Amino acid sequence: MKLGNNIRRLRFENGEMSQEELAAAVGVTRQTIHSVEKGKFVPSALLAFKIARFFRVNVEDAFYIIESNAKV
Repeated sequence: MKLGNNIRRLRFENGEMSQEELAAAVGVTRQTIHSVEKGKFVPSALLAFKIARFFRVNVEDAFYIIESNAKV
């Protein structure tokens, strides 16, 4: 399983907000937002909720699970 997200879409739906602006609003670095958007970093529950709250969406609208079809 992987965690996907709609952060980039949410940023652009909200006035083409930069990663830096979002980072400042939720108290992290621009690099953290970049890494989360690219799926290289899984945010803490607290950060996921902060991002969702900032955009006034449910956390499930900002983040979603990508099921893996690979058998272990």
